[in-house]
Amino acid sequence: MRPMPGARVRRVVVVVPSLFTLANLFFGIWSMVLAWQGQFYRASWFIVIAGVLDLLDGVMARVSRTGTRFGAELDSLVDVVSFGVAPAMLTYLWFFAHQGQYAWVFGYAFVVCVALRLARYNVRSAGEHKATFSGLPSPAAGMTLATYYPFTRTGLYQSELAGLPWSQIMVFLTIALSLAMVSNIRYARLPRIGFRTWRGLLGLGVNLTILGFGIWERDIFFFPLGIAYLTYGLVRGAMEGFLERGEDGRGEPAVVVHDIERAGRARRREPGAKDG
Repeated sequence: MRPMPGARVRRVVVVVPSLFTLANLFFGIWSMVLAWQGQFYRASWFIVIAGVLDLLDGVMARVSRTGTRFGAELDSLVDVVSFGVAPAMLTYLWFFAHQGQYAWVFGYAFVVCVALRLARYNVRSAGEHKATFSGLPSPAAGMTLATYYPFTRTGLYQSELAGLPWSQIMVFLTIALSLAMVSNIRYARLPRIGFRTWRGLLGLGVNLTILGFGIWERDIFFFPLGIAYLTYGLVRGAMEGFLERGEDGRGEPAVVVHDIERAGRARRREPGAKDG
């Protein structure tokens, strides 16, 4: 018996978010190819394009209500490449390769933390707070690391900031991004994009505003935005930890604790959706 036309349309709609995910992977791999060829500027922005596609696949899944466990797992695997391996390779080839024989270890540690962040999210997403992320999202970390190179091409950097000790700053930044991903620090999510409610429309406006500034002044916009987001989480975590210790003498540890068994049971009760 031939399938009903509605069933065929449904199958096509289910596949659409995964097409965005695979496009994300395409730009992540292309970024690595360009970085290997020494085209660092284009390689940096291809990681940002991968980040936009990562956002869109989640939007498509929510709007069409076709989120699946397969899509979530595929998205996490792709994100390890696009926001872990690609930024680490780019940063190593143009920066850390000149910082000593063992500087590649910083890139390795960054990729490890991306993988741990995504693995933890996959087993804990059923219990994650809907308004916040637990730990810095891997796309934010990857894009922050990637957009440092375009930022160095700006007049502001060359006239005001080039004299800073960037060799030490980049080491500290890479470590801070890595640890923030595997921490329990809560980071606010961007408002979700939608067309059916005022909150969704507000989210659309906020995301379009960020995208507009990113297109208009992209070289000078994204790296400071990433630093601000990282700092916001660190300051928030420090303040919450201080207040909790003041109340009962106990605070939630800043280092990740993988409660896999308990989170896995929650995951089985309520299958998760989009990645972190």
